[in-house]
Amino acid sequence: MSELSFEQMLEESFKTIRNGEVVEGTVIDVKPDEIILNIGYKSDGIITRNEYTNEPNVDLTTVVSVGDTMESKVLKVNDGEGQVLLTYKRLAAERGSKRLEEAFNAQEVLTAKVVQVLEGGLSVVVDETRIFIPASLVSDTYEKDLGKYKDQEIEFVITEFNPRRRRIIGDRKQLLMAAKEELQRELFARINVGDVLEGTVKNVTDFGAFIDLGGADGLLHISEMSWGRVENPKKVFKVGDVVKVFIKDINERKIALSMKFEDENPWKDAAEKYAVGTVIKGIVARMTDFGAFVELAPGVDALLHVSQISKEHVEKPADVLKIGQEIEAKIVDFNEEEKKISLSLKAMLAPADEPAAEEVTESAEDAADEPAVEEE
Repeated sequence: MSELSFEQMLEESFKTIRNGEVVEGTVIDVKPDEIILNIGYKSDGIITRNEYTNEPNVDLTTVVSVGDTMESKVLKVNDGEGQVLLTYKRLAAERGSKRLEEAFNAQEVLTAKVVQVLEGGLSVVVDETRIFIPASLVSDTYEKDLGKYKDQEIEFVITEFNPRRRRIIGDRKQLLMAAKEELQRELFARINVGDVLEGTVKNVTDFGAFIDLGGADGLLHISEMSWGRVENPKKVFKVGDVVKVFIKDINERKIALSMKFEDENPWKDAAEKYAVGTVIKGIVARMTDFGAFVELAPGVDALLHVSQISKEHVEKPADVLKIGQEIEAKIVDFNEEEKKISLSLKAMLAPADEPAAEEVTESAEDAADEPAVEEE
């Protein structure tokens, strides 16, 4: 039997490895762009940055330390320079693919960071495996700018898994909808007509505002925003405002809201405040051909009929009055049931220049007592 040389004995002391084999090694050196492993082979193993992760420009010294133990897969036993070329990310992707398949089958909720914002959606990575979340499945509402999700961690489920076609699709929308439905169920289980709630203005339109009540939106119609007159909701509310409202009506899944709280009702004690004969100040709010509406208080308007503006003939209220003008008038009619008040300026004027009957008699008597004046 021939004796083995030292080199042959050393050669045989090392294990044999093949392309595609999974090996375990210890980090003996790490640079920003490569990791060197002792894998128990005659040559060290090298993992380049590109074979460690899909994330660009990662400094490997920040993620791996000397002495760490890690598994990798052999790409080439000899890279041409006598070293073994290894890959970490491909092994992780293979294992990640299996992990994602299990998550897909179980409809497990996954969490991952958004690594890329694409024109049509978001890209996340789980165990070095990319998952695409289409823009239509990112949120339960339309998202104009997906850029806000960059580097954020988001939750999603996998709804399509086809690694052969490199097609793995995630869905965040259904999680948001499920959470919203649960909040909605909880909200409708505890609210009743008349309840006072705090909500956040979600959207403002010409006819009202939609208020997020924490599970469902309620409509605050323009007519329910104030006891006074609201011309334009957008001048009163803005998105994000926190408001106090009460539930006026619940119809299946529709909630009608109001801010016209009864303790602030301007018609409370109105019979006393606006009794017939009371002289009161008000602001001309709007005008028609037949008269002017005068705001006595927010939510309380009175009609000053054109015939009650002056003792002289007035063709149109606008000929005499202006919007925003403060006037003082007398209340000549009050109908609490119909919430109607009538005013008169004419009743405020002094009697006509015709003297009263007594004054006329006295004047005549005085004139008779005076001596006549002779003409020269």
